[in-house]
Amino acid sequence: MTVIDPDTQAGWVPEAEEKSDTDSAEDMPLSMRLSIADTLTLGNATCGFMAVYFTTTGILIPHLTGSEETGMARHSAATAVILMLMAAIFDLFDGLVARKLRSSPMGAELDNLSDLISFGLAPAYFVLVYGMVADDAHQRVSALAAIVVLLAVVLRLARFSCVTLKDGMFQGMPSPFGALTVVSIVLLELPFVPTLLAIIGVAWLMVSRVEYPKPRGILAVAMLSWIVGAMGLLAAWAFDAPGGQLLLQTGCALQVVLGAVIPLFATARRVNTFRDNRREARAAQLP
Repeated sequence: MTVIDPDTQAGWVPEAEEKSDTDSAEDMPLSMRLSIADTLTLGNATCGFMAVYFTTTGILIPHLTGSEETGMARHSAATAVILMLMAAIFDLFDGLVARKLRSSPMGAELDNLSDLISFGLAPAYFVLVYGMVADDAHQRVSALAAIVVLLAVVLRLARFSCVTLKDGMFQGMPSPFGALTVVSIVLLELPFVPTLLAIIGVAWLMVSRVEYPKPRGILAVAMLSWIVGAMGLLAAWAFDAPGGQLLLQTGCALQVVLGAVIPLFATARRVNTFRDNRREARAAQLP
């Protein structure tokens, strides 16, 4: 039906009725459709946010209010780290699923934003809270270290989006590995200065040019097994199981050692490659 505007006498036609849900889904732009890999990526972001939540409610707030419930703080710290480990699992599987099935056009952006929450904000906040609750820590210096960790992840993720690397390798320590190494350093409960220096060292490795292998095939299975084992150690520590503290510190020490050893292997490999290239060049120059 055509309706006449009394002022302009111009005819206008009312808008068509809304399309059905099926039609709306079909007409939805491709860039707005979430794939299975994107759903896993959003799980990554959710775990990172909840890690911040448990760090705040279970560690920081009891400390500020003068609560002496150390068990609650231990449970919350373990829960926060387990959530970061779960975020790493989501991050591992979203890449595998994206390669096997499909990835939406916004998958890469979602991945970077989720990694920033789970492996940038969450561990940096963990370091900040450590500086507020530890007996020998200095709050302002810890805040500076937390900022360094956060900026290192921001720079790493930005570089990852802009730089094309050879297949199967990362440049710089991957942010999930870096986040877990930072948290492991805090959980080791070392003196403040060594803890601070180790955290800054990990931040430097994340923005360095040291090559790290991508978790594929056997390496992905090994990484998943390591994460599940770390969850078990954290659960044993949280529930004060016999030897739980020793097991946790052993696992944290192994994580830190891996973070330090992998760059050494990468450097040794680059040196050997350089020497082999020089030998080949000299051999080619000989008559």
